[in-house]
Amino acid sequence: MHCLNSNRPKTEACGVMRKHEVAAAVLVAVTMLAASRPVAAQTQQYASREGEAKPAPSAPIAPAVKADAASVATLQAINATSAADDTITEGTRSYTTPATRAGTGLSLSLRETPQSVSVITRQRIEDQNMLSVRDAMAGSPGISVQNYDVERYSFNSRGFSIDTYLYDGIPTTVTGGGGWSAGESSIDPIIYDRIEVVRGATGLLTGAGNPSAAINLVRKRASSKEFKADLSLAAGSFDTYRSTADLQTPITADGRIRGRIVGVYQKNHSYLDNYSNRKTVFYGTIEADLTDRTTLRFGYNYQENDPKGSGWGGFPLWYADGSRTDWDRSLNIGTDWSKWATKTQGAFLNLEHQFDNGWRVDAMLNYSKHSADEKLLFLSSFPDATTGAGLSPSASRYVGDRTQKSADLKVSGPFELFGRTHELVVGASLSRQKTLFYGGSGTRITPIDNFLEWNGDYPEPVWNTDAVALDNRTNQAGVYLATRLNLTDDLKVIVGGRYSEWKREQGGTNPFRFDKSAFTPYAGILYDLNDNLTAYASYTSIFNPQDYQDREGRWLDPLEGDSYEVGLKGAFLDGRLNASVALFQINQDNLAQQDVGYRVPGTTNQAYYAAKGTRSRGYDLEVSGEPLERWSLMAGLSHWTAGDANGNAVQTNQPRTLFKLFSTYQLSGALHGLTVGGGVTWQSGNYTLGSGPKGKERVAQGSYALVDLMTRYQVNDRVSVQVNLNNLLNKKYYSQIGFYNQGAWGAPRNVMATLSYKY
Repeated sequence: MHCLNSNRPKTEACGVMRKHEVAAAVLVAVTMLAASRPVAAQTQQYASREGEAKPAPSAPIAPAVKADAASVATLQAINATSAADDTITEGTRSYTTPATRAGTGLSLSLRETPQSVSVITRQRIEDQNMLSVRDAMAGSPGISVQNYDVERYSFNSRGFSIDTYLYDGIPTTVTGGGGWSAGESSIDPIIYDRIEVVRGATGLLTGAGNPSAAINLVRKRASSKEFKADLSLAAGSFDTYRSTADLQTPITADGRIRGRIVGVYQKNHSYLDNYSNRKTVFYGTIEADLTDRTTLRFGYNYQENDPKGSGWGGFPLWYADGSRTDWDRSLNIGTDWSKWATKTQGAFLNLEHQFDNGWRVDAMLNYSKHSADEKLLFLSSFPDATTGAGLSPSASRYVGDRTQKSADLKVSGPFELFGRTHELVVGASLSRQKTLFYGGSGTRITPIDNFLEWNGDYPEPVWNTDAVALDNRTNQAGVYLATRLNLTDDLKVIVGGRYSEWKREQGGTNPFRFDKSAFTPYAGILYDLNDNLTAYASYTSIFNPQDYQDREGRWLDPLEGDSYEVGLKGAFLDGRLNASVALFQINQDNLAQQDVGYRVPGTTNQAYYAAKGTRSRGYDLEVSGEPLERWSLMAGLSHWTAGDANGNAVQTNQPRTLFKLFSTYQLSGALHGLTVGGGVTWQSGNYTLGSGPKGKERVAQGSYALVDLMTRYQVNDRVSVQVNLNNLLNKKYYSQIGFYNQGAWGAPRNVMATLSYKY
């Protein structure tokens, strides 16, 4: 295993995990073993919790049943209810979920899924006041977040960037490494029941992709047969004001047809000078029970972000004399005319049917469109420390969108073989994605005489938006199959695979075409050690065509490799508490790395090179759920190292170790109605080799911790007041270093108060 010391430019070989890694893994394993002891009294205590919705018990989270006949009866009982969805987290007040289809397409508990899966439930989204996918990823175990600039974020897991989003399980890929962002990372989670993150390779359901993780955004459903309303008003730092409405109602008297609408209006300024944004969100869905076993769902969602003063990139890390800069956190390189406005639209149609024999068919049509309208100024080079002269401005104007049309059909259910019951899912998917942007460079650029007096007051250039800046089409078709074979009462094997045909065509000034057919295998084995603990191992292969070019303008070869994972999972307290320990290794070739100081010829785009023989190793530890009555907890620790075939460290601009904790506790007695909570996010140091005035130079961010607090008071059954305080200690830190030789600061201390009304 390669072990990385952030103070060294290379990894160093060490055949076993370091002592602190072993200690952490042993600690969690011992805790899981201890928790597997009988807890009848505590379970009874949960059953008596007053006024709290609870996840319905289901086969995936129940203790292992040794009698196979009982298992069959339970499975048939579950499949007999067509409208019930045991994966919904809304209303459970839980930090975990009884089941998920992430990873395999089979409805399994987290314990039964042979991969690392984190679920950000509706309750966590509300408790931590998450207002974007970026906020959710910042709170997700094993995920690091970096700011390209104020509008764009990069998510990374296990050393690799995350480029796959799923909407209700339908995948889409963000091309260009975020360089052509159209608001994906700024999506508001108000319309989602939960956000699932599957770490590692997810090729079985997504086809092409990175071995990092996949983010599955699961929409809220119109499931209520009575009228419900959830309204809120919020105000916070930087003149932030937000109002939300979430209404559910039966459309027919018997509730067989139901509707739901969700809306958000938010406006805010920022800790950055001269920046403001206005956000509007709408979501509507109708759900109809055509029969007792057939449900039809359709819906539409819309989000508009209208920012003013958007920056493009970060601030200079050096002065012209080679000394380091130390700008105020309020510095914004945006201008009074710059913007990165985005619109996100989506529509879906879903038909589910349960057969009498327990089989289920699920058909989904999905449409999404992400649009962007950009006027941007980029500042390169290094200012003089005394006069502020020396920066080179360049301006660009882009207008375009990314559209995707997708279809997915899958059939799943139980089958008998050799006297035992097993599960099978078979599916096919098709997607057509088109990205088209027009634009070009601005003319009549005004020099910047003194950046030390920069306030964003800068003349707008003359624009030319007629040229095609990006034109590509990505088509993917695939068929997939996965089966869970119950070989014994304790031993399960999940095997499957996906055959994909993938094609991308790019037009414009740098055309290319790439076709690839690939089979992606999937294999997992699970063994129940007792009623609470399961050991597992899994394997899958990787392929991912890339959108990066080298310093000669050549496209990088597809990323290819293998992903391995072994671990231990536990489910305790009737599934209210889940825990996991995972060890992973990813081997791959052609990993894109920034070629510092070089651009793609004829463009301003960062050049990349393909690293050969890259290997990432590490571990994930996570605990989520309710350890005790009224106590909710999420804790995760992750660590990885990565190097190429020569032992050189790769992805050094990402933190190797992450620890995330968030917890709430509902007080009782005289303080009944009061919930207190808090969390901490700690990450290890990271560094990059930037290209400064005196050549390549190391730029580093040391380890740091961010502390958050929250409190909520339930005034009565319908009204509550919540306060969230982020970055309590007002830590100043880089949120990214080295992107185009620039840096960006993270947000300072901020607070938001929310008044909620539920009916």
